[in-house]
Amino acid sequence: MRICFLAVAALPLLSGCIVERAVDVVTLPVKAGSKAVDLATTSEEERDAKFIRQLRKACEQWEDAVRDARRDDRDPPPPPNGACT
Repeated sequence: MRICFLAVAALPLLSGCIVERAVDVVTLPVKAGSKAVDLATTSEEERDAKFIRQLRKACEQWEDAVRDARRDDRDPPPPPNGACT
């Protein structure tokens, strides 16, 4: 009799766990899909950061070329963009 009572008393505790797992299983495809879309797209902020990195790299290469030209007593190359001064 005690075992039967304990089993009945434990059912509400188990049902919460089962419902939680069912919710996890149902929402898993939605979470996976949104993660895939996030990885496949590039935000405006990420594009801007990449563009700025490219500008800085071009300016650094230009500065190295100017320094080498001055050292070798040559005319320096023109800047690659308006950001380099």
